[in-house]
Amino acid sequence: MKILVFSDSHRSLSGMYAAIDLHQPHQVIHLGDMMYDAQEVAEHYPKLPFCLVPGNCDGWGGGVPVKKNITLEGTSILLSHGHCWGVKSGYELAINDARVVGADILLFGHTHIPLCQQLEDGLWMMNPGPARSGYGLIELDNGHIFCSLHKT
Repeated sequence: MKILVFSDSHRSLSGMYAAIDLHQPHQVIHLGDMMYDAQEVAEHYPKLPFCLVPGNCDGWGGGVPVKKNITLEGTSILLSHGHCWGVKSGYELAINDARVVGADILLFGHTHIPLCQQLEDGLWMMNPGPARSGYGLIELDNGHIFCSLHKT
């Protein structure tokens, strides 16, 4: 299964379209700051599932949770924009939250600094950076997780 991860699109849609056309993913995740961009892109791919969380620029209302814990192909993914964890000051709160829920992958944006690393306990952390310059790709294959960053 291929999952594309975007964040902080701020009305920069062309890279999202190009990445979707290139990778033909099974799922798209948008980590906020203009989640309405992702809704606009989703209209062009009606059979492709999109999972969205709001960022600090999206407001706190609208009934969309700021954190979600989803499971895809048996892999637990905790995602949020990151402002609720204060990721600009460090990742400790986000990592602790991921460990509490037993997540395999932690996804966040907000800092505009791309990050893709696996911690000693196996937890993957990814910040795809702003959509205008890149995105993340997660590949799930028979219980194996492969995470990578790509430039647009």
